[in-house]
Amino acid sequence: MKKIGTLFLLTTLILTSCKEGKEQDYLPESIGAYNTLTVVINNDLWKSDVGDNIRSHFAAPALGLSWDEAQFSITQIPHEVFSGSVRNTRAVLYVMEDTLDIAHLKRNMYAKPQLIGVIKGRNHEEIIENLNKKAPEFIADFKALEIQEAQNKFVKSLSKEKALQEKLGITLNVPSVYKVGREEDNFVWMDRQIQKGNMNIIAYSVPWDTFQNDSTFVQDIVSMRDSIGNLFIPGEDIPGKNNHMITEKAFSPYVFPAEVAGRKAAEVRGRWEMSDYPMAGPFLTYIINDKPNNRKLVLEGFTFAPATEKRDYMFELEAILKTVKFNENQ
Repeated sequence: MKKIGTLFLLTTLILTSCKEGKEQDYLPESIGAYNTLTVVINNDLWKSDVGDNIRSHFAAPALGLSWDEAQFSITQIPHEVFSGSVRNTRAVLYVMEDTLDIAHLKRNMYAKPQLIGVIKGRNHEEIIENLNKKAPEFIADFKALEIQEAQNKFVKSLSKEKALQEKLGITLNVPSVYKVGREEDNFVWMDRQIQKGNMNIIAYSVPWDTFQNDSTFVQDIVSMRDSIGNLFIPGEDIPGKNNHMITEKAFSPYVFPAEVAGRKAAEVRGRWEMSDYPMAGPFLTYIINDKPNNRKLVLEGFTFAPATEKRDYMFELEAILKTVKFNENQ
């Protein structure tokens, strides 16, 4: 009888696991534009201090852009509207006044890939407290999901250019719309045309000991970028001027620790300009420790798109740069 009971239990567990697996397989594909967040919350809460708190976290300005753009575009809907295809939205924040005081993240509930951040509290104070605790985690997870989704789309049509492998010993999953515009022994520049300008990727390396003083790290980054701009990124011809890309003088870039391709890195976000011509835009730079090659690999994306919102352009560039892989012998 004990063997029969054990067999029955194992069979039940297997059938349950198979059922859950099939349910996951049958989930529809999630929907939604990149960097959009559906906030499910009743109208009264949305218009209260709870709504203000949500906006302060999730609609805060993205760093380093030419003007303020929210890091997420928010769509608010009440709970009764959260049904049908709306539930298939990729990124969701579900906020509710309830008898429970909880905050957690759920994955692939109604679609895949999907993240639903759940925030509940017995009053406004508890909801806001949970938001303050969980918002940074939710934001990081939502952003990671969006990056991964974009990267999955890239592989459908990748560039066959070999300049990055040949000159720097790396590969990037670069969409085929990007073309190599310039390549040197230690410098590669790819770009794509957009409606009102262009999006650009540059890659190069600097010696391992380029940055030796933490107290001057930001200034040294600016000097490095300006030097590369002087060598490789010229602007409009101005008589008597050496017009080239520099780091915007009036804006100190943001610098954060990061990890790219499993290696320690610095993430730099800021704005570029031309030294002697009114052109400017945002940039994102990763300075990656490449100890096996006794160098630091520098990957940068920058956009020129005057009078145009640039958040999603920079998001695409970030997603591309984060696909970097070092050749096996690198």
